[in-house]
Amino acid sequence: MNIIILAVIIFMIAVLMTMTGRGGGNFYVLALVLSGLTMHESAATGQFILFVSSISATLIFGRDRQVEWRLVVALGVLTALSAFFGGYVSHYFSGKALKFVFSFFLLIAAVLMLRPVEEAQDEDGTVKKGHWRLKSGDNEYSINLPIAVPIILFTGFGAGMVGVSGGSFLVPLMVLACRVPMKIAVGTATTMVAGTALMGFAGHAVSGNFVPGSALPLAVAAAVGGIIGGSVALKTKPAVLKKLFAFTTMAASLIMVVNAVLTH
Repeated sequence: MNIIILAVIIFMIAVLMTMTGRGGGNFYVLALVLSGLTMHESAATGQFILFVSSISATLIFGRDRQVEWRLVVALGVLTALSAFFGGYVSHYFSGKALKFVFSFFLLIAAVLMLRPVEEAQDEDGTVKKGHWRLKSGDNEYSINLPIAVPIILFTGFGAGMVGVSGGSFLVPLMVLACRVPMKIAVGTATTMVAGTALMGFAGHAVSGNFVPGSALPLAVAAAVGGIIGGSVALKTKPAVLKKLFAFTTMAASLIMVVNAVLTH
């Protein structure tokens, strides 16, 4: 595939994915594989592109105070720990079965995101027992920890079993379980994706699978797409972002099903 055509495709994916906070690593890898790169090269380049697009969008979201850094740390630690244990027990289950189950939960998350969700706001200034009160910019909300923590741990565990970053679940996790405002959820998820992509890319680079010659031009396209996607997201109504997230998640679910069917 011509590098210019591939760069345009990467740019469009970056815009769409950063608008929804999904990351979109699976879409990048699919485009790279179809362009003729090997699976290992596609995985390494995809992680690099994902990091560049996410960090570019993070700068936009951070400037507008749409990144909740306390959630980045808390969710990052909980999902990382549970993902480790999920990965540890994954060999007890069929890989194909896990992909089907995970795609099913992706579909559930997509459908739930289409439902209207009332963002929790504490108007009287009181902090309820078991709630974590946060203020991000002009937004103030509280997280019901007894409900949110088990869901966070389950999400990380499931993502670790299947071997994905869980980026598809970060936004619905924050919006549905934690009642975080949509734009803050997108900005925070994008920041978390940047961190996991950097670590994933480092592992691939050490293994010698990274090809800078083809990756750098695509990274430029991804950076521009990340900046534009982040900027557009800030100007888009939360309800529209939720629908966009839901439809892209449905597409990701379908891709995982196809992958499971084609995997021997």
